[in-house]
Amino acid sequence: MITPKNSPSDSAILLRKLLTVEFLKNLCYDILVDINVSGEKIMAESSVTKKAIADGFKKIMTKRSFEKITIADITSECGLNRQTFYYHFQDKYELLNWIFYTDVIMPLTDGLTIENWSEKLLKILLIIKDNAKFYTNAINTPYGDEFRDYFLKVITKVLDDILGQLTQGYSVNEPDIQFLSEFFAYGISGSVIKWIQTGMKESPEEISVHMKNLVNDFKSFAVTRYFTEK
Repeated sequence: MITPKNSPSDSAILLRKLLTVEFLKNLCYDILVDINVSGEKIMAESSVTKKAIADGFKKIMTKRSFEKITIADITSECGLNRQTFYYHFQDKYELLNWIFYTDVIMPLTDGLTIENWSEKLLKILLIIKDNAKFYTNAINTPYGDEFRDYFLKVITKVLDDILGQLTQGYSVNEPDIQFLSEFFAYGISGSVIKWIQTGMKESPEEISVHMKNLVNDFKSFAVTRYFTEK
């Protein structure tokens, strides 16, 4: 049978049926799923590689000062090449910053509330204690200031939230509130930094109790200062 010149062929009709809105929508969805799965796989592989580099770096820092460690030392310890290192980190300073953030700051800030801050702090102190040599060396480098700044901001945020709850419904002077939060935040974060710098002689549990006491003192002072006088 000869198909008329202007009539669509069976294959053309079939193609039109296939290229429906629903078909195209499903096709696009499948493509996006494949892209998402591939992206997640790449991210997971990147995280594994970063952790391997970080673990090797930590191991070296238990035996050698930060200043004397080279990229070649790190890649040799990890069994990776320089190209792989530079694909994930710009330099050893960025690597150190990534470790600070991944080991301490992210676990501390993720889901942080007024109710659970002390439990989260204790977990972080235990992590630091388990990597005592690394953190003692790291905190005494010029780049240790990054850790101090991170930690200070987190503690200040916790104290700001506590004051926010305590002063609800009251008229307070914002600069006074800010000063009070920063004053106690420096005391708390400074105590933790000193604990690291001096070899962590006290247990994480003991330091955690000291921090709880400081926060309780902070609450008492705030109540006395802002409520008793009214």
